[in-house]
Amino acid sequence: MNTSAPNKTIVITGASDGIGAVAARALAGADVNLVITGRSADKLDAVAQATGATAFTADFAKLDDVRDLAEQIARHVDGIDVLLNNAGGTFEPNKLRTVDGHEPNFQIGHLSPFLLTNLLHPPLAADDGALVVNTSSIANLVGHVDLDDLDWTRRRAFQTRCYGTAKLENILFTRGIAKRWADDGIVSAAVHPGPVGSSFGRDSFFVGLAYRTPLRRFATITPEKGAEPLISLAQRGADPAVNGVYFERHKPNGRESRQAHDPALIDGLWTRSAQLVGL
Repeated sequence: MNTSAPNKTIVITGASDGIGAVAARALAGADVNLVITGRSADKLDAVAQATGATAFTADFAKLDDVRDLAEQIARHVDGIDVLLNNAGGTFEPNKLRTVDGHEPNFQIGHLSPFLLTNLLHPPLAADDGALVVNTSSIANLVGHVDLDDLDWTRRRAFQTRCYGTAKLENILFTRGIAKRWADDGIVSAAVHPGPVGSSFGRDSFFVGLAYRTPLRRFATITPEKGAEPLISLAQRGADPAVNGVYFERHKPNGRESRQAHDPALIDGLWTRSAQLVGL
């Protein structure tokens, strides 16, 4: 039995169920200091007990929760080798705003992971190399980023468009990291895991319908299958060959919006996001 001290630190958000929980179980080991986060303390505890991970709860609909989470993680680790930004979902944009006043798909899907990753920059840059993986989606194709209306106050906020825009922002953020942090040894990739049949869509009646009924057999893949590309990238680590790459499952250079490579949007989204979270 391997009793050596952990030599790799992996942080997984959205790890209380679905592909995050599957990835946590697959990546756990005696040589891994595994940190998992999620919104449900009970679900997270079950994953922590199964993997030996350290668990921290946080609600990404609250930016103060994200700030507290970053402090907790930073106190617990010396460095981070892999950060899997997997927290998210799809939410009704017209039903409510977050406590911070943001459209929920924008905040939970992009702004909170942006804040967390930036706050964790010191431990990410502490080791020889680090990998940040942002869970995106093929839905980025229906997204449209407007830097002057990131919170959908002037545009009609259709749920699929808001969700797709958040997933497009994940790709833009990935390329922002690739551009800004490469000299720190930090590599970033985005990945579409596939249409996973888990608790995704639980906050939306229409999207969740396909995931909560027998339709899921025809529209979705299992969390085990969906987690495969995340696990593969995490095991690959800080490989410069994946820097700035969007994967459609295991395939690099997946189908993406024409906005996804726009340098003005990559820089503009970073600047506006930093302003909104006070960085």
